[in-house]
Amino acid sequence: MAPLSKQADLGIAFDFMPVKTFRPLTPSTRYISFADNSDITKTTPEKRLVEIRKRSGGRNHYGRVTARGIGGGHKQKIRIVDFKRLKHGMEATVAAIEYDPGRTARLALLQYTDGEKTYIIAPSGLQVGAKLVSGPSAPAEVGNCLPLKSIPVGIPIHNLELFPGRGAQVVRSAGGAATLMSRDEGYAQIRLPSGEIRKINENCYATIGQVGNAEHENVVLGKAGRSRHRGIRPINRGVARNPVDHPNGGGAGKSKSGGGWQQLTSPWGLIAKGYRTRNKKKSSNRFIVVRRDGRPMKNK
Repeated sequence: MAPLSKQADLGIAFDFMPVKTFRPLTPSTRYISFADNSDITKTTPEKRLVEIRKRSGGRNHYGRVTARGIGGGHKQKIRIVDFKRLKHGMEATVAAIEYDPGRTARLALLQYTDGEKTYIIAPSGLQVGAKLVSGPSAPAEVGNCLPLKSIPVGIPIHNLELFPGRGAQVVRSAGGAATLMSRDEGYAQIRLPSGEIRKINENCYATIGQVGNAEHENVVLGKAGRSRHRGIRPINRGVARNPVDHPNGGGAGKSKSGGGWQQLTSPWGLIAKGYRTRNKKKSSNRFIVVRRDGRPMKNK
């Protein structure tokens, strides 16, 4: 990440919203904490930019449960977010900062000079009234979208494309920021939030700055009801079940790690810990320079 002085020169600011806590007068308020919503300036979404989210309850078209722990929850509407920013060279004004129930980050409502409105992921420090622009000639300022070949080395970025023209796919959650480390032979080396260093085509677009709402990681639900509001139903542990119900069930007394010879698995016997599910011959392996655990990638 670039030094603070360099980030300040580029207009990059990091805002940290406070988290509300409560006196432990009841069991539910003992640990509960809420995000401070002082950054939100508009509470109703744009009608043209939302669509109804149909809930499945974790069931497929036969009515059978295929995803456990899903059901209930408050009604939500999906916000249609512009991850491509194709209006190159056209200036947009930030009209509002909004809440999105389907993601951890905030949304910024942009209004272009031709009257069109779109949503983007709101970066940290973005204020209502700010002027944004996208394209190869855009200045490297917070919220502007540029190709990697036009972005100065060492500053935080987010909303990265993995393939040119596909739209942003990575670094989109609250507080996330990647770093442009270097460029060589048509590729840029990016350090992702996970620690992985990856080569990405320098024609891919990215947005300057860090994703806002960085204090989201400090929010504590504090009670079961807040999970139910999100549509998350409770699931009991496999080791607490009977052998007929789960591969980890049964045993005399409690067993923290599966009860002896057996390994922790899913209800259908797939190993849950230590079993690598990534395809060793995956074609995108050649773009990974350093893995998340810090070891260099061995590409054959």
